[in-house]
Amino acid sequence: MSARTADLHLHTHFSDGTYSPEELAGHAQDHRLSAIALTDHDTVEGCSRMQAACESRGIEFIPGAELTADVNGQEVHILGYWLDTTSAPLLSELQRFQIVRQQRIHEMVARLNSAGFPLQVDAVLAAANCAAPGRPHMARALVDAGHANDYDHAFDRFLKKGRIGWVPKARMSAAEAVRIIHDAHGAAVVAHPGLYRNDGLIPHLIEAGIDGIECWHTRHSPGACEHYARVAAQNNLVATGGSDCHGMAKGEPLIGSIHLPYCQVEALQARRPSPTSPVS
Repeated sequence: MSARTADLHLHTHFSDGTYSPEELAGHAQDHRLSAIALTDHDTVEGCSRMQAACESRGIEFIPGAELTADVNGQEVHILGYWLDTTSAPLLSELQRFQIVRQQRIHEMVARLNSAGFPLQVDAVLAAANCAAPGRPHMARALVDAGHANDYDHAFDRFLKKGRIGWVPKARMSAAEAVRIIHDAHGAAVVAHPGLYRNDGLIPHLIEAGIDGIECWHTRHSPGACEHYARVAAQNNLVATGGSDCHGMAKGEPLIGSIHLPYCQVEALQARRPSPTSPVS
């Protein structure tokens, strides 16, 4: 029997991926993954369907979400795992950031319209068809409207920082993101630290209370993976990993490219606050 493995960073069309939960679970089965986590941005809306899809395929499912945080003015993503998706405080916090995301779409469309690029907010939101729309949905709308040739062109021309359609994303503090996750009895992990190009963020994230570091990621070099695994060990944090698959949204699907040893899943689960214990 092959060793059990997991992918702890996956997205569906409930945020900025293209796969349905059922399609994603099917790909996980094809790649012989034993456990997967759904980490859509600012929503747990797809978790119930993913749970059912995984159960029917004999895959362990970990409900999660990816939150956007701020450390000294830099954007950092925090992954939450084993979230209580029925938690009223969690759902309230997520709804607050979903509203902010929708307002951001309005602002981006307004800027593009002012620059002479017609686009309708309702069309963008309808195409997104989710509670947590973002720039990928704007990119698709720009392509559909004929303002960009493809997804990458839309970002390069309109949506990157400094371009005419750029609107900063609202961010909570890292401590607030970790608190939200812990209050929902989840474990908190900093996503893809190598992409920030600033290891000076890590002490602040440790102080905020993170439980782990995403060491194995498709955009980390082998050297970066080893580096962050050492950082995790040196700071008594769990070394995790995930493909960050968005389906076809960002080119070739990435699921199957990361096979995290299941022992790391168990180590991370052991860091969760107990549902029967008070959370600070």
